[in-house]
Amino acid sequence: MATKVTPLRKPAEAPRPSVRELASAEKGVLRFITCGSVDDGKSTLIGRLLYDTKLIFEDQLASLKKDSIKHGTQGENIDFALLLDGLEAEREQGITIDVAYRFFSTDKRKFIVADTPGHEQYTRNMATGASTADLAIILIDARKGVLPQTKRHTYIANMLGVRHVVLAVNKMDLADYSRARFHEIVASYLQIAEHLGFESITPIPMSALKGENITTKSEAMAWHDGPTLIEHLETIEIADERASAPFRLPVQWVNRPNLDFRGFSGAIVSGSVKPGDTVVVARSGKQSKVKALVTADGDLPSAGAGQAVTLVIEDEIDASRGDVFATPDARPEVSNQFTANILWMHEDALTTGHAYVLKIGAQTVQATVTGIRHKIDINTLDKMAGHALALNETGFCNVSTNQPIVFDAYKAIRESGGFILIDRFTNQTVGAGMIDFSLSRATNVHRQAMDVTKTSRSLLKGHKPVILDRVENIRRIGEVAKLFVDAGLIVTASFISPFRAERDMVRGLVDKGEFFEIFVDTPLNVAEERDPKGLYKKARAGQIRNFTGIDSPYEPPVTPELLLDTAHATAEALADQVIDSLRAAGIIGGGGEQGVDFSI
Repeated sequence: MATKVTPLRKPAEAPRPSVRELASAEKGVLRFITCGSVDDGKSTLIGRLLYDTKLIFEDQLASLKKDSIKHGTQGENIDFALLLDGLEAEREQGITIDVAYRFFSTDKRKFIVADTPGHEQYTRNMATGASTADLAIILIDARKGVLPQTKRHTYIANMLGVRHVVLAVNKMDLADYSRARFHEIVASYLQIAEHLGFESITPIPMSALKGENITTKSEAMAWHDGPTLIEHLETIEIADERASAPFRLPVQWVNRPNLDFRGFSGAIVSGSVKPGDTVVVARSGKQSKVKALVTADGDLPSAGAGQAVTLVIEDEIDASRGDVFATPDARPEVSNQFTANILWMHEDALTTGHAYVLKIGAQTVQATVTGIRHKIDINTLDKMAGHALALNETGFCNVSTNQPIVFDAYKAIRESGGFILIDRFTNQTVGAGMIDFSLSRATNVHRQAMDVTKTSRSLLKGHKPVILDRVENIRRIGEVAKLFVDAGLIVTASFISPFRAERDMVRGLVDKGEFFEIFVDTPLNVAEERDPKGLYKKARAGQIRNFTGIDSPYEPPVTPELLLDTAHATAEALADQVIDSLRAAGIIGGGGEQGVDFSI
């Protein structure tokens, strides 16, 4: 039975075109990586692709023939690996050391390919190539089968977000084109890889040296009725999820050429934006509308992932290098505690408690790995305990930074979820990390920008100091509020307080008349229509658990002192109702106000 494309998870049914695809006229662009163990034929494969697609000029071909005689391993024949091994050290040793990027195209598609080293000591280079790849070609020598480095590269490719794999069983000519050997290797590989969650794994038997099943069908392997490598690369559908992801623009530079212009320059990493859209500075919560998208070639009507623009906004809000502009209803996380998969790249082991420099986008902070939850056994991919990460080991870790950073989960948006760790003394990159989730307990709470400042509050007279807060622990807040009431102050407490028993408990803490319950009544459908931060949408999607009104109950007050109908009145009118009610109850106005705890 011939091996066909093996879909392990159904791809998106209608993938949206990426900015790269739209920018390349009628051809899409596929970025892929070749990886595997030493001497599996990665460079030879790419060299053969370049040769067969007729992208080698005559002078290059003449130079290649000359170098093949001097450095090659194929006697008088062309050694295609030399097209990629550009360093003299690589040619002398017959190995790939650096990452070599090459561009080629066919009538159907454009390609950017990264040839990465197979040696274990150059695993960091392989990770670099995989970080931007849509597909990975995992090469296996038909004589050797699946090796530890094959497993390591497969796991790293998956961890770095590669969703599609071509299992290239190479050097089939040296295994007598054995169909049984091919299926044995495929079965062995799938035992490891099929549980990692790739969208597709496509096994192809081939001989890169002889060009069999690369661009043309192999007569010696007529038993394989699947595609050739180039056929598969030309036709596989790759959904660029950056285009449909929420808008993110990390600020690289505040562009201020004169007093009349101020913009925020950077490359859009996901989503799209146009003039008139509302954006928010993730860290501060300040919102404004986009006034213009400025580029060197003129203003744009819209811009999307991959484009570099200068964002001009309508209001004078504070943002600097490292800040991130985002869409208000789908904000990134802002936290100094999170979990991440870390690939360690240095001879000196990663240890918990050691301080490193963490760089994510344009943000640079001090960071410490506070705990290693587990490491990965590269042979079985099983989780195991560990207190340190050695060179080329991967682990799932808790990370703490000295100040909050803005991020997304790496699996959602690569560019805003990946980071590097840098040694503070040598300035060497020692680790790469992929953020999984925030360790902050309230991930659905974001900073809300306030127009009322300390200065403006100090100018308001005729009332006592006020506490404005919103937390969930009603009992503790009730005890604190009671202390201020006992001090003769008015305490305004705006909480998520879904249960009557909790509110009655706080009412019982103070004397009669000192608990004024205000029921801000907003029907659930109205709250979901407003949803300025996208929290209800996340709760409906199961991304936020125990959300009041969705999967957690709410018990409205039976006899509140005041009911505010937010569905049929403006905020200003409701504020006037509060003031009028407090005056009618004798709480404010005329001096001698008593301390009251307001529960909203």
